[in-house]
This record gives sequence, C-alpha cells and structure tokens, in this order.
Amino acid sequence: MKNLKENFMKDKNRYITALVLICALVALLWINNTILVWLVLGILFLIGLKESLKLYHIDENYKFYAVALVIWILALLHSRPIEVGIVACMALAGYVAYKQNLNSRLLLPFLYPTIPFLALYSVYLDFKVDGIWWLILVIVCCDSGAYFGGKAFGKNKLSPTSPNKTIEGAIIGLALAVIIGSVVGIWALNVNFFISIVFCIIVGVSGIFGDLYESYLKRKAGLKDSGSIFPGHGGVLDRLDALLFGAIAMHFLRFDVWQNTIDPSLIPNFIQ
Repeated sequence: MKNLKENFMKDKNRYITALVLICALVALLWINNTILVWLVLGILFLIGLKESLKLYHIDENYKFYAVALVIWILALLHSRPIEVGIVACMALAGYVAYKQNLNSRLLLPFLYPTIPFLALYSVYLDFKVDGIWWLILVIVCCDSGAYFGGKAFGKNKLSPTSPNKTIEGAIIGLALAVIIGSVVGIWALNVNFFISIVFCIIVGVSGIFGDLYESYLKRKAGLKDSGSIFPGHGGVLDRLDALLFGAIAMHFLRFDVWQNTIDPSLIPNFIQ
C-alpha cells in the first residue's frame, strides 16, 4: 500500500492530466458539434505542427502556421479533408522545386502531422462519434495491453527504435484490441464481425507503427518528449501518435469505400 501511494504521488501530475483529458474528450464528443470538433482538432494540430518543427530540426517561421491554417480552413469547407492535405503537399513540393534554394525537409511537417490530423477529422466526419470512440478504444486497448503484457511476459525487443517495447507486449495488446474492438465494431461501425476484425488488426498495427515513428523522431532529435503541454504526458504528438496513424488506416478502410471498390462477386458469401 505504501509503495502504491508513493508511485501515485510520484506520477500525480500524470494521473491528474489524464483525468482532465478524459473529461474534456467526453464533453467534446457528447456535445458532438462539427465546428467545435474541427476547432479543437485545429488547435491540437497547430500545437503538433510546432512540435514537429523541433523534431525535424526546422526553424520556426510564421509561414508554416499560415499555410497550416489555410489547410485547416479548407478542410472545413471541403467534403474530403484529407485530399486538401494531399493537394497542399503537391503545391508546396512544386513551390520548393520552383524556388530551388529551399530544403525539401520543409515538406515533412505537412506530411506528418498534417495528413494524420486531417485523417482524424475525416474519420469523425465519416464514422461520427461512434467511430471515434471505437478508434480510441482500439488504440487504448492495444497500447495498454502492450504495456502490461510487456511488463509481465516481454522478453524480445520489438525494435531498437523503442527498447522498452516488446514483441510479446505488442501481440498481447493487439489481441486485446481485436477481442474487444471486434465486438464493439459491429455496432459502432455498422459492419459484420469479419470486417470488424480486419479493421481492428489493421488499425491496431498502424497504431503500433505510429508509436514507433514518434519514438524514432524523438530519438533522432535527442528529445525525451515532443513537447510539454500536458504535464506528465509530454506533448500533443506524444499523446496522439498511435491515434493519428490509426486514423489514417481507418480512413483508408472506410466501409463505403470497401463496398464500392471491391467487386462483390469476389467476396466469399460468409464475408458479405
């Protein structure tokens, strides 16, 4: 009991921040206002962009925020937000080529985290609140299962990028995400059980890679955290890395796209 109290006091800020973030998330999704969600995600996006400049060793410039703001406003006005980011990247790449004296590394913040944030907003538009809750559930299950499973059974390192992560932990986390997420997905995503399992596996694996990618950027930049906006948790990208990659996968797997791009005659009857 004494050790438990000591551990709690040691990480008190982390627990308090987590509680505040959970309450804020619940309130945001309970209100379920598109403009409000867009605004909150936009603020997080701009903060994440600022953090990414530090991770990429790029000097801050107001032009980055101006372009990011234009992209985010266009995302509100366009029916397919993620395409706004793709077109913006194309235009920026053309500008870099035209100027010739600009480093192509300047494009990196508009790939990550810009595209993933647009994907997260697209997931909200496509799947509504239920889909967002499902995405969060899968990522949290995968992350929590990997953490505790790795502590209990982890022996083999998953990647040199993140020495604390283990293969056993990743498998346990993914299994937990599939077990819980596949059942919830039938209702939340309005898909059958098989499709729900496929969604869980791909989104869960994508979340693991998102976590690894953020760890890779921090290791290359010589930083412990991407930022310090959340006491005990680090920055925006520290908290949303897995969610952002998971959102890209979920946007790709959007069910109406699945239906419209795959010939039904090629799908076995038990899947349809």
